Amino acid sequence: MIYLFVKRTIDIVVSFTLIVVLAPVWLVAAVIVKLSSPGPILFAQSRGGRLGRPFTLYKFRTMRADHVHDPKEIVPLGHSGITPVGRWFRRTKIDELPQLINVFIGDMSLIGPRPTIMEQIERYDDFERRRLAVRPGCTGLAQVNSNATMSWAERIRYDVYYVDHVGPLFDLMILLKTLLVVILGEERFTRPFDESPYAKKTIRRASSK
Repeated sequence: MIYLFVKRTIDIVVSFTLIVVLAPVWLVAAVIVKLSSPGPILFAQSRGGRLGRPFTLYKFRTMRADHVHDPKEIVPLGHSGITPVGRWFRRTKIDELPQLINVFIGDMSLIGPRPTIMEQIERYDDFERRRLAVRPGCTGLAQVNSNATMSWAERIRYDVYYVDHVGPLFDLMILLKTLLVVILGEERFTRPFDESPYAKKTIRRASSK
C-alpha cells in the first residue's frame, strides 16, 4: 500500500510538472500535426484501464484520418497509414505526450502495461487478464523490450512478469531503459520474452520450488 501511494503521488507530481514544462512542445507538435495532414490534432480511443475499466486515451494523431482501424492489425513504423510526421513522432514518443493528462487524472501511471483496446480485453484468458491488475502505463517492461512488430502474446508475457514483480527499483530500471530506447531506438532492445533475462529468472524460480 505504501508503494502504491508513493507511486500515485509521483505520477501526479511528475505528470503535472511535465505538462507545464513541455507545454511549448505540445503547442509545436499540435501545429505540425494540423499543417502536415488533414484531420484532428488528437487521436482519442477507448482503452482498458486497471481491472479492465474503460477510459479515453489521448495521443497526437500519427495516422491518416481516413485510416480504418483493425483491432488485429500490427502497425510498425513502416506502415503505409502512418504519416511522415507521425513516423517521427512515434520514433521519438512525442505522440504519447497527451497521455500525461491520463496519468494526472488517474487513468494511467507513468509505468505499467500499455493499455489495449476493449475488443482485445474481452478476449483475454485468465493469464492475460493478470496484466490488468495495475494501472496501465506510458512506458513499461514490454515497451522497453519490444516494438510494434512483436505479437501481443509476447508483450503480454512481459506485462504479466512486471505485475508479478512490481516495485520501485523495477520501475526505476524501466524508466532509465525508456530513455535509452528513445535515444537509441527500439530495435536495439527488442527480444522475445524467452530470450530475455526475465525468462531465465522465471525458470530458476520455478525450479527452486
